[in-house]
Amino acid sequence: MAHALRDRLNRLRRFHLTTVVSFGFATMGAGSALAVPSFAIQTDHPCQSCHVGGFGPQLTPYGREFKLHGYTERANKWNVPISAMAVASYIRTQKDQPGPPVTHYATNDNTTLDQVSLFLAGGLGDHLGGFVQTTYDGVGRTWSWDNLDLRATTVTHIKGKEVVLGLSLNNSPATQDVWNTLPAWGFPYTGSKLAPGPSASPLFSGGLAQNTLGLTGYAWIDSAIYIEGGAYGSPGTTVLARLGVDPFAPGDIKGLAPYGRVAFQAKVHDGTLQVGAFGMRSDIHPGRDRTTGVTDRYDDLGLDASYQNALDSGDVLSFDARYLHENQTLSATCALMAPVGAGCADTRLTDLRADASYYWHNKIGATVAVFDTFGPANPDLYAGNRTFRPDSSGVTLQLDGTPWGEGKSPLGPRFNMRVGLQYTLYSRFDGSGKNYDGAGANASDNNTLRVFTWFAY
Repeated sequence: MAHALRDRLNRLRRFHLTTVVSFGFATMGAGSALAVPSFAIQTDHPCQSCHVGGFGPQLTPYGREFKLHGYTERANKWNVPISAMAVASYIRTQKDQPGPPVTHYATNDNTTLDQVSLFLAGGLGDHLGGFVQTTYDGVGRTWSWDNLDLRATTVTHIKGKEVVLGLSLNNSPATQDVWNTLPAWGFPYTGSKLAPGPSASPLFSGGLAQNTLGLTGYAWIDSAIYIEGGAYGSPGTTVLARLGVDPFAPGDIKGLAPYGRVAFQAKVHDGTLQVGAFGMRSDIHPGRDRTTGVTDRYDDLGLDASYQNALDSGDVLSFDARYLHENQTLSATCALMAPVGAGCADTRLTDLRADASYYWHNKIGATVAVFDTFGPANPDLYAGNRTFRPDSSGVTLQLDGTPWGEGKSPLGPRFNMRVGLQYTLYSRFDGSGKNYDGAGANASDNNTLRVFTWFAY
């Protein structure tokens, strides 16, 4: 019996360590993907009216207004509020990976169906709208619920200024956001789970996506000032399991996790400039384990900025940046891993992101993005790498084309397509640039070429 107990405790330690330092791979590897042609049919506007480059999810100023007004604008009395999309990839890394993530793939040179999604999306009257997305994971071969954003809005006037008041019921912090700076809709807008990714990332960078449910209220004042506040909680294990989500990673929120967001938007040099801030506090029972009597606390604070300019030539220039700092007090995780060092629980992660893109005639685009995640060494949390640090950094380059973003597809106005080429170069990976695992692996071994196709209907 003593041997069985020790085995169980060891499994718990491994599980909680994996939860803390590796959920970023699963959430960031897939990337964000959203393309909803039913909105284009509803508004009688082509995709490029709402999206830079004629394809989601990067929003134009008009697209932001459409979302903030609750997806309610309508030019047609009725349209079928259903859409679908599919993403497929070819993936090649600089060196073979240690082993395929699932048995039906090779260690390199893989072609895969990344995902297929179905949407129920549209506006209902003047005050209600939103979308519900369900997704088939082509790598894991499973179905689950995906992004959810249901809104109730109204418009009033205060001292001559238009004020949009809204509520959003959503299942991932920042899914409701309208700027492409926060993790939910940040670049890269599409990815593959077969691409290698760093082990460590802030909890806010996708760790609470699809395993939470939140309600936030917002005010959009004179199309310039945005104020939002709300909170997130964790549905029960049975509910999440039936929705196809792992209910144990990263765990469940104790009570409610408050979320806040402010932003200011203005016209600058014929373009639109936005600056903002955001924050969230989450107390987590890792793996839903309450035996320690304590929780893991994550305090996330960040700043963001964006600029977008639709040039007279028909070209579009855009820039997005984000600074995110997360203080972590991992009391529960370290208690479950005991014995550990005295500094196990108190740590932090800083995540910096920036990208710039240029779209020729709003059809053919080039994007350069830089990223850097770093924090102090922690031998207990990052025992799997040589330096015991979470540091990873690099550059992602992308070329893509969207031939029918203006709505003139030979298959009708509902059909849209993007093809693209991505290349990610790592200067650091899981702690260092050279021999990061102590067995000779270099950061550049994970450099990844991805060729993708993305269809929407």
